[in-house]
Amino acid sequence: MIEAHQLTKRYGEKTAVDQLDFVVKPGTVTGFLGPNGAGKSTTMRMIVGLDAPSGGSVTVNGKHYAQHTAPLQEVGALLEAKSIHPGRSAFDHLMAQAYTHGIPRRRVEEVIELTGLQTVAKKRAGAFSLGMGQRLGIAAALLGDPATIMLDEPVNGLDPEGVLWIRNLLTGLAADGRTVFVSSHLMSEMALVADHLIVVGRGRLLADTTVRELIQQAGGDTVTVATDQAARLREVLAGPGVEITGTAGSEELQVTGLTPRAIGLKAAEHSIPLFELSSRTVSLEEAFMDLTRDAVEYHASATVETSGRAA
Repeated sequence: MIEAHQLTKRYGEKTAVDQLDFVVKPGTVTGFLGPNGAGKSTTMRMIVGLDAPSGGSVTVNGKHYAQHTAPLQEVGALLEAKSIHPGRSAFDHLMAQAYTHGIPRRRVEEVIELTGLQTVAKKRAGAFSLGMGQRLGIAAALLGDPATIMLDEPVNGLDPEGVLWIRNLLTGLAADGRTVFVSSHLMSEMALVADHLIVVGRGRLLADTTVRELIQQAGGDTVTVATDQAARLREVLAGPGVEITGTAGSEELQVTGLTPRAIGLKAAEHSIPLFELSSRTVSLEEAFMDLTRDAVEYHASATVETSGRAA
């Protein structure tokens, strides 16, 4: 379990992390989301003691990281996949870490097989692709068989097979009762793998919720229904938890809080003809963009200037 209380980090006048309070529980995959510059990497660095908090505290399994006598066996972290000596082989890199904790050679061989590095285990890590570097970083994070796993952008550089592999790995680790904390910008992957979400923006906590709840807050399932009796249908469908929008005089209504089936049955009950009945679910990406709209620090220009010369 990871627990942060009023966790704060300042660099001069800039506050990178601003009084964060959250708990990452075991048995679930928790996604850590936020725009660039939101403070995610800084938070993760403070969790494993690479940065000292300016205020507040963060613990792993009830202790500050530095207080663990065998930290690799408490928390496995991937923060920078390429932080490996380029002249050292994958096997030697893992063995060097294993020696520091008395981890046997057979465990090194196990994580090499688990991460698909068998064919390149004796090759120099400096020649690895980004994807192979990611696999080696994940192997190092799993080396001590830790109860807590923390990964920063683990799917970077992975091919589709690798993305599926990491997805299954994360859900399997959580099902095993471990604490899994994952930062990613790929909303489609987070929607598939994460159960819980911690969303930050400009260093502040924006949401501590489930994927489903965040999507529901952003509009959830919206049903579009069209009829030549829109005003009457609006009256029929109105009720607690139901939101209905539509332009005056238009035949089309947007309804949240009712399923297409429920709308169809109510319309039939009151003999109201329907010309259209379709549903659309807000994606996690849309919900995330809506939540973080005012917390984006770096905005790209929507226009592209050209020199006017022919190509």
